[in-house]
Amino acid sequence: MRVVLAGGGTAGHIEPALALADALRREDPSVGITCLGTERGLETRLVPQRGYDLALIPPVPLPRTLTPRLLTVPGRLRGAINAAAAVLDRVQADVLVGFGGYVATPGYLAARKRRVPIIVHEANPRPGLANRLGARFTEDVAVSHADSPLPHARFVGIPLRRDIATLDRLAVGDKARSYFGLLPDLPTLLIFGGSQGARSLNRAAVAAAPAFRAAGIQVLHIVGPKNTEEPEPAAGGPQYVTLPYCDRMDLAYAAADMAMCRSGAMTCAELAAVGLPAAYVPLPHGNGEQRLNAEPIVAAGGGLLVDDAELSPEWIHANLLPVLGDPARVAQMSEAAARMGRRDADVALARLVHEVVAGTRSR
Repeated sequence: MRVVLAGGGTAGHIEPALALADALRREDPSVGITCLGTERGLETRLVPQRGYDLALIPPVPLPRTLTPRLLTVPGRLRGAINAAAAVLDRVQADVLVGFGGYVATPGYLAARKRRVPIIVHEANPRPGLANRLGARFTEDVAVSHADSPLPHARFVGIPLRRDIATLDRLAVGDKARSYFGLLPDLPTLLIFGGSQGARSLNRAAVAAAPAFRAAGIQVLHIVGPKNTEEPEPAAGGPQYVTLPYCDRMDLAYAAADMAMCRSGAMTCAELAAVGLPAAYVPLPHGNGEQRLNAEPIVAAGGGLLVDDAELSPEWIHANLLPVLGDPARVAQMSEAAARMGRRDADVALARLVHEVVAGTRSR
């Protein structure tokens, strides 16, 4: 079986694609996997790191509004479609699985041109332009929100890395805290804002550092590589550990009792899967999908929700510290979050790939 994955640009598109690739390889090490990408995206680093073939095509970001740039799209898009079609021909693809983003659009159009079966995976409650287009070409549409507006939607969830999907937080909690220099027996809050950090989270958290110490709460704060926020050192009291980045998020999740973070689709899926409750702070711009990602988890009792503009040291003191100081409530929220999570989405999506390819070959 030869599979082409179209999910370049951001980690939110690439990581589910790579999780599917890993699931397919676990089942059959001989499966051929090629990832479509462009030279601009994170895929140039992430895909080779995971040992998969990366085929680059010209980037064609589509403007969201009517601008003069729109006039340049048809010619550039044609070139990207032809490049994607050449990749499908070269690897003799049995199926193309798209995850949205600007790599997926030429991928879908090339697959349709070459009559290669298409599977669409949509991680967000509001599908983007690429997946709305791709869903017109196939009846095999996998989604992570049961009420997705895409036609033929089948609830699957978001494929996750195995180190996250198989994480037993309780079993490795002490080891994880030791790894970050934290004490084993204090309530622990994990703060992160994505790969680049989040300035509003950093400011509020650092300003609340004295309140955390006074409440006996230790903090693991991933501030982002470009941020310089750091609390004043204090003699004694619980630790406040800051890191510019973290390449062991599985251990960060295991070390924590609760998180404070943005609510991107991958973040929500990972925290729910491992049963880690969170105070979600959706991005204040965009189309509002981060709030939509967090709302079902919060409604089920697995987290708190606060607008970016409302996040402050005072909000943390009034809303977050009382939760962290109540182990029974934290346990209830953990169970509620875990009920909303899915750990086997990679396997379910791999199963769909096999079904589609087998169905095509039997025709």
